[in-house]
Amino acid sequence: MPLYTPKRSPHRPEGFDGKALIGPHRDLLHDINRRGVLRGAVSLGALTLLSGCDISNEPHLQSVLRAISGWNDRVQAWLQNPNKLAPTYTDADVARPPRFNAFYTIDQVKPVDAASWKLELAGQIADKAPWTKDALYALPSETQITRHICVEGWDYIGKWSGVPLRPFLERIGADLKARYVGFRCFDGYYGSIDMATALHPQTILATHYDGQPVENPYGFPIRLKTPLKLGFKQPKWITSMEVTNVYPGGYWEDGGYNWFSGV
Repeated sequence: MPLYTPKRSPHRPEGFDGKALIGPHRDLLHDINRRGVLRGAVSLGALTLLSGCDISNEPHLQSVLRAISGWNDRVQAWLQNPNKLAPTYTDADVARPPRFNAFYTIDQVKPVDAASWKLELAGQIADKAPWTKDALYALPSETQITRHICVEGWDYIGKWSGVPLRPFLERIGADLKARYVGFRCFDGYYGSIDMATALHPQTILATHYDGQPVENPYGFPIRLKTPLKLGFKQPKWITSMEVTNVYPGGYWEDGGYNWFSGV
């Protein structure tokens, strides 16, 4: 269970002095397991040292956890190099088929009707006309063989092809200075990424895996793929996309996971 329910914003809480909180404890922070921080699973002992608070004071504890999670988001954003490419691999490394992951089991996947599916567009976009599967699949595509990393600790190398997100955003007249790109999915899942990640050359709307159209269990007809983020930041079965300056949250992030979640 998440240790707290985060606010609907990744920004600095009112009155929060990050330097005062972090300054004396930088070495301790480096020793905290990174994936523990991503899940909000910082040890209570470390939090007591950082904040001087009584851990039995639950509202105080939640406030400190929110502050650390927000600080972690900002540090990861500062460290991200928008021009650096993630490592790529060879065909011999590709997992076939890709690994299934969702908030339910594979036997509960509900097939998407290709004939009626449309990608709806919203927010700060000039041309909000919806896209059909055939129209999207007809756009120029790129292929990448990159590593997919799950917050649970497993990973695999996949061969994904699809529409680079930046040219698509440019084509529909999206405001590239907006802060977020949010996604809604056929199965009720939702998520969002920062604009810098959306514009990265390895971020694509994946339509194919290993040369074949993405199958229903793996996100048909499109899913977000980016080697810059953990797996839960890459929604599948996407049905709508929004460009916005209003923090969109995410299915897992709203339950306590770190929002930025770069790898």
